[in-house]
Amino acid sequence: MDFKTLHFLSQLAENNNRDWFQENRKLYDAAKADMESLVGYLIAEVGKFQDLGNLQVKECLLRINRDIRFSKNKAPYKNHLSAGIGPGGKSSGKIDYYLHIQPNDQTFLGGGMWETTSEQIARFRQEIDYNADELKAIIQDKEFRGYYPEISGDTLKTVPKGYSKEHPEIELLKRKQLFFIHRYTDKEVASKDFGKMVLKGIQLLKPFTDYMNYVLYEQVTEE
Repeated sequence: MDFKTLHFLSQLAENNNRDWFQENRKLYDAAKADMESLVGYLIAEVGKFQDLGNLQVKECLLRINRDIRFSKNKAPYKNHLSAGIGPGGKSSGKIDYYLHIQPNDQTFLGGGMWETTSEQIARFRQEIDYNADELKAIIQDKEFRGYYPEISGDTLKTVPKGYSKEHPEIELLKRKQLFFIHRYTDKEVASKDFGKMVLKGIQLLKPFTDYMNYVLYEQVTEE
């Protein structure tokens, strides 16, 4: 990506108001075009090993405008650019590859169980109770954990109903969210190889997102 994109986002964080944004609309347009170029490259490359259908860039990009209706923070804009890449794009409702571009080394690629229903969490726990080996083989893989050392998401403080605290997979069973993250420095983001770095991350993340999509969504249609 162009370093100017990171610079724009830094400036936006310091001047998060509509007047400044409109006065600097050309800077935003350039940053958006930079993001569109990156996402277009990723769609083309990911499409070589995963069926994305006729996925378009615009179906992946998330709006920079914030929904401030129910928020105490009335800043109108996000301080980052982001995209959800996967079959159906950002609105598919399924787990995709989430790319988040933010200055000060806050850029990351991630994916996993995040905004899930109680029914989906129940299915996840049922699968872990039945056979946790498949998931563990993915997330405990040396190369995977080397690239995704950071696990995010909420965990129950108590034992989930219906399970014993002595269950060998109790820590997985207690998870309400399971999201893996790889962070990139600003220097990496601005490098000519950033797209290839993200592509590598997506390739490593794919077995995990495939597993989670099957457990949370696809398995239901087979029942």
